Amino acid sequence: MANDFEGRHVLITGGTRGIGLALAIRLAGEGARLSLNYLSRETDAEQAISEVQAAGGQAVAIRGEVSQPDEAKRITADARAAWGPVDMLVHSAGTSFPMHASDVTWDVWKKTLDVNLDGTFNMIYAVKDEMIERKFGRIVTLSSIAGLRERAQQLPYSVSKAGVIALTRCAAEAWGRDNVRINCVCPGLTETEMAHTLSPEVHQEIIAATPLGRIGQAHEIAALARFLLSEESSYMTGQTVVSSGGRVMLPG
Repeated sequence: MANDFEGRHVLITGGTRGIGLALAIRLAGEGARLSLNYLSRETDAEQAISEVQAAGGQAVAIRGEVSQPDEAKRITADARAAWGPVDMLVHSAGTSFPMHASDVTWDVWKKTLDVNLDGTFNMIYAVKDEMIERKFGRIVTLSSIAGLRERAQQLPYSVSKAGVIALTRCAAEAWGRDNVRINCVCPGLTETEMAHTLSPEVHQEIIAATPLGRIGQAHEIAALARFLLSEESSYMTGQTVVSSGGRVMLPG
């Protein structure tokens, strides 16, 4: 079977940590050329490039703020300068500020939606035209099971992630005939830095409510994203795929 990633240019936002980095390392071993976006942690970015290279891959790190349209365009332009047109986009960048709904301020609301929802829009719209023109594109967005169920401690986050699901569906319908496939992954609690914005007590409550009895690992979510980028999922677009250890089960 053909290698779906050999020579393909994959742009991953939030690509130097967590799920984004796990995916980058996975694709590095399959011949992808990687552009890894990060916000501010240069040391993490340098380490990520070293890990990708150790896995046999090629990568560049690109600093930039996905919540700003001009920055999203510049991130994409820098990626294109390194490896040519973007074949695949994975939008993994995100932020969360857990707090009770009563305590949410405008600033927290705006920052959360700026990064999680506006950032998704900005990055999709920064790559869509070249994908449509070339009649090839694969996009995976990262939502959350918080976008599917009420979360009293994550009101802005849940709203932003529900918006990502709707954006994914609408964009997939719009450009499916241009051979641009767009799907969404909804992880449950996953072992990443963001997970530890929640208290250990909340972690234990989540584990108790999860049929598989544990939280997820970054490489497990990365494997699902890889599947949605690959031609193994060639008849899928506009889908919301949950990986939560059974904590959320969508109707069949």
